Amino acid sequence: MTQTLAMSPEAAPATGRKASSRWSHPVLVPLIYCILVIVAQLVIHRHVTDYVGPDNDDVMRLVEVRDLLAGQGWFDMIQYRLGLDGGTLMHWSRFIDLPIASLILFFRMFFSPEGAEAAALTVWPLMLILPLMFFMALAGRRMAAVEGMHFSLLFTALFVLLSPRFVPGSIDHDNVQLCLVALTVAMLVDESYRPRNFAIAAVALAIQLGIGAETTPFVAVVCVAVACLWAWDGALFAPAAKAFALTLTIAVSAAFFSLVSPRFYSMVTCDNLSLGFYAITSAGGVGLLLSAIFASHLSRPGRMAVLAANGAFVFATTIAIAPQCLHNPLSDLDPMLVDLWLSRVTEAQSIFSVAHRQPDMLGTFYATSFIAMLVCAFRMLRGDRARMHAVLMALIAINWIITLVQVRGAEFANLLAIPPLALLVAELRRVSAADTKNVRASFFYVVTVLISVPTVWAVGGAFAHEVIVNRFMASPAKAEETTDCISKEALAPIAGLEPGVVVAASNMGAPILRFTPHRVLSGPYHRDPDGMRAELNIGLAQPQQAEALLRDAHVTLVAFCKGDPQMQLLSERSPQGLYAQLSAGRVPTYLAPFAASAKSEVQFFRFKP
Repeated sequence: MTQTLAMSPEAAPATGRKASSRWSHPVLVPLIYCILVIVAQLVIHRHVTDYVGPDNDDVMRLVEVRDLLAGQGWFDMIQYRLGLDGGTLMHWSRFIDLPIASLILFFRMFFSPEGAEAAALTVWPLMLILPLMFFMALAGRRMAAVEGMHFSLLFTALFVLLSPRFVPGSIDHDNVQLCLVALTVAMLVDESYRPRNFAIAAVALAIQLGIGAETTPFVAVVCVAVACLWAWDGALFAPAAKAFALTLTIAVSAAFFSLVSPRFYSMVTCDNLSLGFYAITSAGGVGLLLSAIFASHLSRPGRMAVLAANGAFVFATTIAIAPQCLHNPLSDLDPMLVDLWLSRVTEAQSIFSVAHRQPDMLGTFYATSFIAMLVCAFRMLRGDRARMHAVLMALIAINWIITLVQVRGAEFANLLAIPPLALLVAELRRVSAADTKNVRASFFYVVTVLISVPTVWAVGGAFAHEVIVNRFMASPAKAEETTDCISKEALAPIAGLEPGVVVAASNMGAPILRFTPHRVLSGPYHRDPDGMRAELNIGLAQPQQAEALLRDAHVTLVAFCKGDPQMQLLSERSPQGLYAQLSAGRVPTYLAPFAASAKSEVQFFRFKP
């Protein structure tokens, strides 16, 4: 008995060390978080009836994947069933189509074609939770050891649960871009400047460019940040700079030649990877590589001068090859489309529009990332790991600025805010744990945790909005039930007809492509301006003029849904227009109605010139 008691004090610490080791494991711990988040996603979204996400881009992505599986060429990015005759050249990437198509082919071995799609579209966004969580865990661990890893995982888990990008059916490319942004940050916070990490970051940037242009500002800021680190630290950073520059140049070349058709090599577009972004990125990569090889021995002012020369070279390349890419590609959109379409797209709203339409969401979109920037600025002023925090602040700031113009940048800004906030919370926890009687330290710790989570801002904003509306304003009218304009049942009456050309509201475009064999004039995509203009002009025109427009566009079917917001808007703008007449029940003689679904407000008409 005495011997047993004597051994127990030694056994306890051993057990404690084992438990501590388990909760600090760099693979096991993130895996546990991933499993919990995936299970939570499945439980939360268990009642969803459609296996495709509600976003138009999710539906259009499925249409694109189906075309690829049906034999459309790898380099052929034309959506032949969208827009006017000849189709629409889309700006999306096969880098996303390929893995989704592969999953569908895999599940076809076990399920029906529709079941295979449902399985693939459920698995794909849930799969992406794993790399996102692992990359953010690595970033947190590198910045603040085990505690930083746990807080980074906790904040990322809450981020995923709030985001629509990782729910079953979400197959748009933003979720992949978020994973690549997380990988880039995890590599950049390596303060030992290992070349391997910067090479991996370069590959992540090249893939981002290959997927879409949304993260182009982020890519540009990362490249500038790496160049500035070289100019500041010189020979110490030279191996990392060489690895980054060489890998970026090779990887973006590989992406360009694997995605762009040879006949489009000379085309410059600013919404996807084309000669423009390829030339700019390659110029910067080659310039940094040569600088790191031949100028690292120079003094800091000398390196700064070389950096300025490189910047001038990249700017000259941009002016010579892609001057149009210096501004927003949507700024050249037809004013009619801006007024009747883009200004009403949710993710394209500015901070002023959000403040007017969704004031309860201001904190969710802007507060957390703004606080993270303040934290980074404070640490820089104190000289606390200033280089790392300068890079993080720059990355958060560019996405926060984008969010001021278009709210679509909020998710990237909120994700990038996690590492510096996880570091701060980890430090506050140590202070609080060291003196449990210090109420002030505990208070600051708890408050910092809460304000670091966008979900808290969302809940608080919703509560505050509800209180203000109920106490100080008239109760809002109850929202009408959502009109079914896009379901399979609503579009079933035209699914079995011989393929034709359908004119319908742009929000109905992608579902019509998904559920029917027809071509549609309009979809909510800036690459289809002519088709969108044609549909809008038809809806606004008086019936006599609309007949000529329908004939010119070779339309065979009209799909009219009275409850669609765009059709309501056009009816208000033009009370004598075709859509307003159909809304009032006045059908021109050249439109022949036929049976529609009893559960839908969609009316279908054959066009008989």
